[in-house]
Amino acid sequence: MVNKNSNQANTELTVEDKLRALYELQQVDTEINKIKILRGELPLEIQDLEDELAGLETRTNNLNEEIQKFDTEVKNRKNEIINAEALIEKYKSQQMNVRNNREYDSLSKEIEFQTLEIELCNKKTKEYSAVIEQKQQIVSNSKENFDERNGDLETKKSELENIVAETKIEEERLEKKAENIENMIEERLVTAYNRIRKNARNGLAVVTVQRDACGGCFNKIPPQRQVDVRSRKKIIVCEYCGRILVDDDIANVEE
Repeated sequence: MVNKNSNQANTELTVEDKLRALYELQQVDTEINKIKILRGELPLEIQDLEDELAGLETRTNNLNEEIQKFDTEVKNRKNEIINAEALIEKYKSQQMNVRNNREYDSLSKEIEFQTLEIELCNKKTKEYSAVIEQKQQIVSNSKENFDERNGDLETKKSELENIVAETKIEEERLEKKAENIENMIEERLVTAYNRIRKNARNGLAVVTVQRDACGGCFNKIPPQRQVDVRSRKKIIVCEYCGRILVDDDIANVEE
């Protein structure tokens, strides 16, 4: 029912009414933009910080997994050393009961091999321990960085929340007003208006003619085109930037 009534209202609007509505819509959207500008780059900064923290967390998790793997390797090497030492004791005990030199030499080689295994395991243990210590230091630094950046994030979130709280009521009022104006205008015009605003660097889709020039791109408007704008009989757009042109007095026309 609302859409039907809105469509009926749209057909009853004159071109001048539509121009006035578009101009008013532009003024409202400009006020909304001012509120968003007040927030500045905070939303983007917050997003960047959240992405950075997510990256730090992922990196720390990966480092902890690597530390755990190296720690397991250290434990395995220590177990191998214990086993090798046990075998050495076993082989030394067996040497006491050998029957010939060949058996004695064979056991000596086994003892030598296990001794080399212990030396290799000790070397690997030291290497792994050094890597663990290095990665733990990186984790510690990452945690400090994470805590610092997380503090920055909380500060910026608090700043944004305060700004939003201060402007929320006004922004909601303006957004409701913009919605009501859009409902007055035919959908085709609203679509065109939004498309122009999106492509305009300053967000202006409806501009007044100021000093014989477009209020958006500042190119000169031919005299006859200015007459057409002032007549408010049809919607005129700037031939240079495509913005909708209205005369400077339209804002002063009584509703």
